[in-house]
Amino acid sequence: MLLCRCLILLVSLITSLSAPHALAQSRDGGDQPGYVPDPQDEQLDPRWQKTVVFYRTSEVPGTIVVHTNERYLYVVQPGGRALRYGIGVGRSGFSWKGVEKISRKAEWPDWYPPEEMRERDGRLPEKMTGGIKNPLGAMALYLGNSLYRIHGTNDAKSIGQAASSGCFRMLNAHIVDLAGRVEVGTPVTVVHRLPPELDRVVAQQVRDPYRPRASRSIERF
Repeated sequence: MLLCRCLILLVSLITSLSAPHALAQSRDGGDQPGYVPDPQDEQLDPRWQKTVVFYRTSEVPGTIVVHTNERYLYVVQPGGRALRYGIGVGRSGFSWKGVEKISRKAEWPDWYPPEEMRERDGRLPEKMTGGIKNPLGAMALYLGNSLYRIHGTNDAKSIGQAASSGCFRMLNAHIVDLAGRVEVGTPVTVVHRLPPELDRVVAQQVRDPYRPRASRSIERF
């Protein structure tokens, strides 16, 4: 993990030297092999930053819950709380829901675009070696035997968007943090909407991310 964190710092240095190249990159909202962002593009909106929220659930601590409509990933914690990260989700026609388990972790993974994806975009190679220009980013958590992953990205503007082909994107720093907290075998539940009661609590915290988390109205719930 220390090596991975060092590589992320190296990424930031390299991208700061590559701004002219960044302007030439395609920004079609999809998977972007070779994309290197302008340093200003790496500034994440505060609402998508990692934070601790109240989160009443029957899921056991350590479980990952992905809420696609709200663009958040939760890691359930003891005491009715969760760690919340902003994410990017599948675009129209590529969203899904269900339950999987993390089947493996990979640092700076290689990317093998599926054949149907290459048919949609003739620019995609059969294989792209892991690295700073790889759209899988610094880390990938593979979900069961599916083609889906929770993975990193250096494109902060894609967080909070529905732009992927079904995978879930996190900032590189966030996916490294997440990978250090969960193990292979961790259950991942993907839902479009949370239960109504929990959805109200989460929505209240999203509307005012700077509001003190220990408010009476939330604690009563």
